[in-house]
Amino acid sequence: MASWCVRAVRQSYSFVASPALTRGSPRLLCMATQQKNGHGSEEEAEKPEPSPTEKSLMEEKTQLEDQLKDMTEKYKRALADTENLRTRTQKMIEDAKLYGIQSFCKDLLEVADILEKATESVPKEEVTSQNPHLKNLYDGLVMTEVQIQKVFTKHGLIKLNPDGQKFDPYEHEALFHAPVEGKEPGTVAVVTKVGYKLHGRTLRPALVGVAKAL
Repeated sequence: MASWCVRAVRQSYSFVASPALTRGSPRLLCMATQQKNGHGSEEEAEKPEPSPTEKSLMEEKTQLEDQLKDMTEKYKRALADTENLRTRTQKMIEDAKLYGIQSFCKDLLEVADILEKATESVPKEEVTSQNPHLKNLYDGLVMTEVQIQKVFTKHGLIKLNPDGQKFDPYEHEALFHAPVEGKEPGTVAVVTKVGYKLHGRTLRPALVGVAKAL
């Protein structure tokens, strides 16, 4: 009995360790893997399609995303337009502060012109201590003219007397062109009426005569 058991064990060991069984094992494993992969593909193929509710929700999500994008673009444009409007409004306010007195200044220019003509019309040889009344009147006119020019300067109003300067169409208005000896062509030869600028902007151009080539 004992010898039979020993032979049975030996036969079992030989069967397990046989080359045929060893060579067949990789093939069996490959077949098992293919079966497993095929089973997974079938599961993927059998995956159910989205339900109508899910499709509706996905479409609604897409629409909401498009609306959000559109609203974001509109919001950015509105911000840009608001900033541009704020900048323009601020510029208008600053210009109103600087040039709000423009009409008033134009009216005062006539007064300054009259004072200037009055002082120029007085013969300088007559302004002596022997003629105190004329001297006092002349001195008063000169002081008034000087004071009004100080007020003009304080508020940004500057006189333009371009005698001998290059003609500038933005600051000067040419009344005539004539050859003038000693003057370069294109320069101001005669100033008929002085001009004024308010904060760098020409309020009234100077009326001038321009020299031309002989």
